[in-house]
Amino acid sequence: MAALSSILDNDFYKFTMQFAVSKLFPRARARYQFINRGNHQFPDGFDKKLREAISEMAQLRLTKLEKQFLREKCPYIDPTYLDFLQGYRYDPEEVHIEQRGGELTVGIEGYWYRTILWEVPIMSLICELYYEVTGLSRVSDEEVCDIAYSKMLKYDKLPVTLADFGTRRRHSYSVHDLVIRTLKRHPSNTFIGTSNVHLAMKYETTPIGTHAHEWFMFHAAKYGYKMANLLGLEHWSDVYRGDLGIALSDTYTTKVFFTQFDKKLTKLFDGVRHDSGDPLKFAQMTIAHYQQKGIDPRSKTIIFSDGLDYDKVESIAAFCKGKIGHSFGIGTDFTNDVGVPRMNIVLKMTEAKPEDGEWTQVIKLSDEPNKHTGTQQEIAIAKEILKISV
Repeated sequence: MAALSSILDNDFYKFTMQFAVSKLFPRARARYQFINRGNHQFPDGFDKKLREAISEMAQLRLTKLEKQFLREKCPYIDPTYLDFLQGYRYDPEEVHIEQRGGELTVGIEGYWYRTILWEVPIMSLICELYYEVTGLSRVSDEEVCDIAYSKMLKYDKLPVTLADFGTRRRHSYSVHDLVIRTLKRHPSNTFIGTSNVHLAMKYETTPIGTHAHEWFMFHAAKYGYKMANLLGLEHWSDVYRGDLGIALSDTYTTKVFFTQFDKKLTKLFDGVRHDSGDPLKFAQMTIAHYQQKGIDPRSKTIIFSDGLDYDKVESIAAFCKGKIGHSFGIGTDFTNDVGVPRMNIVLKMTEAKPEDGEWTQVIKLSDEPNKHTGTQQEIAIAKEILKISV
């Protein structure tokens, strides 16, 4: 049955955010909910299998070798955090699971510095268990490797740099492992790392990531929508002092983000990440922003990470060439291209409770309306405050 073998089998930005949260907001609390965008129907008893897998996660702990890897690869993270992570244990009581017919409900609640690690592994377990219990058969291991290798041959010709961002909706750990092994052994400089810290360590490559939407969603709960991006980035720079300098732009639409991305932050951060909406329009907007601030766009980087495949990467790279630095984070097209339907699921923060505050609904207003999360009432309030018309 699907199970995790390492506490580092998670996206890197979960650990970088956990460090920042433990440092700045140690008493904040958070709630998360599973969102079944693809309307997948889960077989009877799925909740029990998922509960069993989550319960087993309580046994995971940071090993001495894993701690040494983080110490060497991440000198910008305080040793006190690494000591904390060595003592951290998942608490399955923070996770509520319920199933009615084919509908699955998963909720998480607890201190934010603790619950922040649940999202990615739970999603990966849901995917792997779903394929197991439904009996959907994938291609052979050899074919998994051949598919990944053939893609790399095409990417080499563009040329571009790219990383694996495919943990959360991978087919399975075994497929993910095969893909990273293939990418690492591929004889080119196209592959530059993975968001999965465990596999980065196993295959001696770079763990990649900065922060996610929940970082800014919490800041909206604590400081209000108008200050969320600005203070989110200020606090990030306070913790990392110029390291991990890629800013996520679309929590409350990119247009709003750039109005708050002032000259200081524009100079301080190395670039921005695109995660929704038209990538070419985003590139145009980003280039214009840097030019307006008197900064050469070629000195900055856009990380594209929204549902990428070869055709999208080819189009984006052609547009950005000679105009702005660019790289790509590719998810399920690497880790779930194995002959079965891909799952369309997310697990998002829905409420936050800052210290001495009240439980507050949080939302995301991406550049693609179908990716909005949160209640319609709260979305309408945020749009009114931020003067968003669509």
